[in-house]
Amino acid sequence: MNQADGACGRRLHLLQLVPEALPSFRADVTALFGKYLPRHGVHCHVVGSASPASLSEQGFASVRRPAYAAARWRRELGFWGLCLRSLFGARRAQCDVIQVRDMVTLGLCGLLAARLKGVPFVYWMSFLMSEARIERARARLAAGGGLRDRLVLAKGLIEQALLHKVLLARADHVFVQSEAMLELLQRQGVPRARMSAVPMGVDMEALAARPQPRRLPGWETGPLLAYLGTLDRLRDLGRVIDALALVRQRFPAARLLLIGDAPNRADVEQLLTHARSLDLAEAVHVTGWLPGPEAWQLLAGADAAVSYFPRSALLDTNSPTKLLEYLALALPSLGNDNPDQKTVLSESGAGWLTGSTAAELAEAACAIFADAAGAARRAAAGPAYIEAQRSYRVLGERTARRYFDLVR
Repeated sequence: MNQADGACGRRLHLLQLVPEALPSFRADVTALFGKYLPRHGVHCHVVGSASPASLSEQGFASVRRPAYAAARWRRELGFWGLCLRSLFGARRAQCDVIQVRDMVTLGLCGLLAARLKGVPFVYWMSFLMSEARIERARARLAAGGGLRDRLVLAKGLIEQALLHKVLLARADHVFVQSEAMLELLQRQGVPRARMSAVPMGVDMEALAARPQPRRLPGWETGPLLAYLGTLDRLRDLGRVIDALALVRQRFPAARLLLIGDAPNRADVEQLLTHARSLDLAEAVHVTGWLPGPEAWQLLAGADAAVSYFPRSALLDTNSPTKLLEYLALALPSLGNDNPDQKTVLSESGAGWLTGSTAAELAEAACAIFADAAGAARRAAAGPAYIEAQRSYRVLGERTARRYFDLVR
């Protein structure tokens, strides 16, 4: 399949329901469905939830969202109403595939609508939502939670049962986030032939112009380790700060730049408090959220970039994006042994694969700092690997092929 397919009359209209507010800021939605799939004749009509931000088409064939309301219950009701109208009111001539992402109840509605219209139904599973809801509710109940946590637990258990016994069992195809998630669902009874893994990727066209390296005032010299992304508590970034403390035993001037923020400011304060407890207050800096170009410049100015992702049965099925972006920019990078990161680092040979302890992270960072020229040569293999294996150009072509196979 190539870019000429759409021009030769091979057009497929995909009605997709997504849980997040539109316009979306997820690369696997905007880049994959808004930019690359249309080149292969797959045109996405997306339905999402309300947002006060101005609506942008983002490359989609059409974009629909309900009117924004201050009250959450009004937003939820409006979203549900729009989804049901979109599913059951869609004309068969302009709806070749119905797809729902990460929403079990609306997924059941999508499955019913697809059967009534005689079109394939696809479920896109980017995260183990039900399992995460169950895990959080049980943790809160163990800590003394009340009725609300019991209701959340009940919702998680019911949705988990419906997901596996009805939705995944009857979907014509299931797209999953990673090979690890695919293998997990296969063990749980979903036939491998009805699943495809579409991991996170990189829009290499957007990164064609390498950012100009820049450092913060006063941080112009000395080994610099950088992290780009969310700083919420679930990321367990205190371990990266622990690694910095070990690195400074060999490189006393080493610093850590955390480019990002957290939805909950208390999570950031917790990180900074941890840094102060290790006498690293002057060696750790949090930038807060920055415009993309500015964030990339600071990242490019670092000597090494770290992608630490906590290990757990739940998180091991994820496909972290930041390591891919580091490699695409030819940055000397280290990543811990999350299954997807392990695959990328092992196949590319462009970075440093570590274990998940602070000592192992520190050892990799020290190896980079000790041989900057060698680290740069090793990192130079990153862009070619990402372009060939994990660019949205490649992922788009593979995914488009699956959709056309379905409608045949």
